[in-house]
Amino acid sequence: MSAELAVQVALRARLIGTPAVVALVPAAAILDTGQRPALFPAIILGESQAVDEGDSIARDRLRVYHTAHVWTRETSLQGVKRICGAIRAAVAVGRLDLGPGFHCADLRVSSMRQMRDPDGETSHGVVTIEALVKELAP
Repeated sequence: MSAELAVQVALRARLIGTPAVVALVPAAAILDTGQRPALFPAIILGESQAVDEGDSIARDRLRVYHTAHVWTRETSLQGVKRICGAIRAAVAVGRLDLGPGFHCADLRVSSMRQMRDPDGETSHGVVTIEALVKELAP
C-alpha cells in the first residue's frame, strides 16, 4: 500500500468515527469518487500527493497532502463551513493509525476554503490535510 492510500483509509476511518462529522454528513456519503456526489451533503476524499521531506538520507519521510472536498446543497456557505470545521476538529484529535508499514508523525489541516458553485445551488469546500509519514522497514 502507498503512503497516500494509507492516509486516505485512515482519514476516512477517522471521519466516520467522529460523531460531530457524521452528525453533519452521513458515513455513507464520505467516500472516494471521481465525480460530484449524488447525495448531499457529502465529503469526497480527493487528490493526494506525497513529497519526500528531504531531511533523511534513508528517504523514508514523506509529507502527504490530501484533499477532502465538502459538498452541500445550499445558497449560503454556512453548512459547508460547519462541515469543514468538523473535519478540522476531527483531524486535531491526534495522529492517524496508518497500519503496518507506516507511522504518522504529524497531522494537521493546512488550509480550508469555501466557495459557491456557479450553479447557484451548491456550496463547495476544500480542506487540505497534511500528514508527515515515516515508512517503516518491512
